[in-house]
Amino acid sequence: MSLQNFWYLLIAVLWIGYFFLEGFDFGVGMLTKFLARDEVNRRVLINTIGPVWDGNEVWVITAIGATFAAFPNWYATLLSGFYVPMLLILLLLIVRNIAFEYRGKSDARYRPVWDWCLFLGSLLPPVLWGLVFGCMFSGTKIRDDMNFHGRMSDFLTTFDGIVGALAFVVLFLAHGAVYTGLKTVGPIRDGARRIAVPAALVGVLLVGLLLFRVNHRWGGALSWTVAAVPVLALLACAALTRAGRDGWAFVLSGAAVATMVASMFIAMFPIVMPSSLNPEWSLTVHSASSSHYTLTVMTVVACVFTPIVLLYQGWTYWVFRKRIGVRNIPAAH
Repeated sequence: MSLQNFWYLLIAVLWIGYFFLEGFDFGVGMLTKFLARDEVNRRVLINTIGPVWDGNEVWVITAIGATFAAFPNWYATLLSGFYVPMLLILLLLIVRNIAFEYRGKSDARYRPVWDWCLFLGSLLPPVLWGLVFGCMFSGTKIRDDMNFHGRMSDFLTTFDGIVGALAFVVLFLAHGAVYTGLKTVGPIRDGARRIAVPAALVGVLLVGLLLFRVNHRWGGALSWTVAAVPVLALLACAALTRAGRDGWAFVLSGAAVATMVASMFIAMFPIVMPSSLNPEWSLTVHSASSSHYTLTVMTVVACVFTPIVLLYQGWTYWVFRKRIGVRNIPAAH
């Protein structure tokens, strides 16, 4: 395997890890407006992701940083072509992070403001990520100089982008509801299950449509095979959630997220950003990559530090693995 192919694979894995992990805490953030009827229940929901949400966000920083170092032309075209949604995602994540920290420290009068910041900071980033990925894989106005030559508003008018936005939101909502069912006890757990089942079933339609369009344009036998997995996984997830098998349901909702992203990356390879103006102007792993020396140094660093980061984050999830409920929230809150 060439170093370009290795880093394309690693960047795909980083995006899969980000959407798998951040997907459920985006979903939990959305549920704070639908599922939590009072402050105590809202605290239960927030505490399910309290120890892990900031670690989950490290994955997107690593994915974008790796893209910058390994494929600078891909990074430059991606962030210039989708400058507006990427900037909005950054601002929304900042607002969301502040809401996590400040809602428990500020005066109670301002707590509803932070709750709305948390909700919108969990809802809108999946919308924008879906727009970006849907548009990126459907084709972007790239010319032979590898630069974006479209309008900043192009991402709002692409059908694949709209389908991607809806698919990401519904899938993450289902993923977060299943995670809530796994991590809580009592009425919140029951309410999360009631939301998870219809969200997973709607996700079957939207994810299936998104992957059909991507694979119809770019896919091969392998990507079509992988594309079938999230559809089947969501159906099984809905059935297991109804049966009360929260652990297996979470495994399947996570598998749906992972294989959805994997199918898109597999379908595109070796293209990293297709050109809608001329297929020959598309960015590939070879035309967009850094030098061999840069990729070699990055590979050594990644092989040393990646296992350490994975072990530490895995240990964090193990420490905070128990279910929580209203009984775990101090009366002072």
